[in-house]
Amino acid sequence: MNGASREALAAAHESLDALTDNTSVDAAKLAGELAAVTALLDREVSLRRVLTDPAQAGEAKAELAGRVLGGQVSGETADLVKGMVRSRWSQSRDLVDSLEELANTADLTAAQKAGALDNVEDELFRFGRILSSSTELRSALTNQSATAAAKGELLSSLLGGKAEAVTERLVVRLVTHPRGRSLEAGLESLSKLAAARRDRMVAVVTSAVPLTDVQKQRLGAGLARMYGREMHLNLEVDPEVLGGISVRVGDEVINGSISERLDEAKRRIAG
Repeated sequence: MNGASREALAAAHESLDALTDNTSVDAAKLAGELAAVTALLDREVSLRRVLTDPAQAGEAKAELAGRVLGGQVSGETADLVKGMVRSRWSQSRDLVDSLEELANTADLTAAQKAGALDNVEDELFRFGRILSSSTELRSALTNQSATAAAKGELLSSLLGGKAEAVTERLVVRLVTHPRGRSLEAGLESLSKLAAARRDRMVAVVTSAVPLTDVQKQRLGAGLARMYGREMHLNLEVDPEVLGGISVRVGDEVINGSISERLDEAKRRIAG
């Protein structure tokens, strides 16, 4: 997002935080309503363009949003959306992307309030690994001829009663409304958003054998010192690593595995 949209999103996050800090506000309900508004504006391109038209007065756009959403969502959701359309947006799709991010953030806030955020982070990561290892599952969830209802039923059979309700809602929304993203990219975005709830980063750690609790604590502390922020570790085991560990933080890879050192030696010999 460019400058104007980034500022608008930051202001919307502040408004959302103020709402969800109120114990009387149902964050999960708010998430569902924001997701519904996201879907509406994703479909209705002309409405989206009017609501983000810089030539239109902010108050006029807010009034239009209020009329469209009146009786469809709670007052809190309507006020939040009206505040967003008063802002300036660099591109009309930035408004939809931001609404989607707020919906996901509200659900993650609900998980945090329930003490389930760690579980949600781990479940999102594990689901991503299951998806990458199962071509059949990925094909079923990305099949364009399959209905959203059918995909939702499949996910409910996989996650229902086995994962946190927030995890199931997030994954179902991603699969049924991918909005041009791959499932892998969407899951990674959700993981980063979950980590951001605690102002921490995500490290994907691959090792040849499972790490002990002491090793995990030392690694987390070392990465926190290195990056200056608390680190959430997503752990996976891959025997092909051949000892050592590989750590990915965002686009940066810290590789201390034997296999990587062998590969590097081969490259030097070949070079």
